[in-house]
Amino acid sequence: MEKKHLVVLTGAGISAESGLSTFRGSDGLWEGHEIMEVASPEGWEADMDTVLRFYNLRRNQLADVEPNLGHLGLKELEEHFKVSIITQNVDDLHERAKSSNILHLHGELIKVRSTKNEKLIYDIGYGDLNKGDLCDEGGQLRPHIVWFGELVPALPEAQKICQSADYFAVIGTSMIVYPAAALIYYVPPYTPLFVIDPEIPEIYDYAGEINRIAEKASVGVGMMKEMLIKDRK
Repeated sequence: MEKKHLVVLTGAGISAESGLSTFRGSDGLWEGHEIMEVASPEGWEADMDTVLRFYNLRRNQLADVEPNLGHLGLKELEEHFKVSIITQNVDDLHERAKSSNILHLHGELIKVRSTKNEKLIYDIGYGDLNKGDLCDEGGQLRPHIVWFGELVPALPEAQKICQSADYFAVIGTSMIVYPAAALIYYVPPYTPLFVIDPEIPEIYDYAGEINRIAEKASVGVGMMKEMLIKDRK
């Protein structure tokens, strides 16, 4: 029998349990920086050194953390379901948890791309990116991150994935950052929805059952697993 399709949208909350800092709920600063200073094309043009240093520190931090039970639980769900993960996170913790189907909406921290040809993307791992590091065509390399004001190239694929969901889960995200928050409206009507977060976000105009699990991902994913397997039977 073909496995039912569980589509999962993950946000900063799931990675926070592994020790990665989040912007959500802060005082408008991200590790001491105004968000537009380090996450916009304007910030890059104004002070490339600061932007490079910021992402180098984040990459170094990522090397020192591990997937938590939330990430690992989503991998375990592949035993029972086809699981597609759409993540707003730029870390590689879903990959390290060995999940099979992962789509990064906002780019990937361990990759860089050319400012001359955006199709030239390189895996940098957890090392530093510096001014003067060039692509094969001679253009400066920049973080492979979707900054504020930039298009989200993976959005059409994410929308298509959502359209085939038998179950939809929202984990560790405030549902206020668009266009990611609008993906829920591509899910077929009356698809069972699971929302996992200590602070349950408001879900408006959703025609279907909403299962609210006010827990961190490390606990909530296990609870969702029990509910899903029970529903499947």
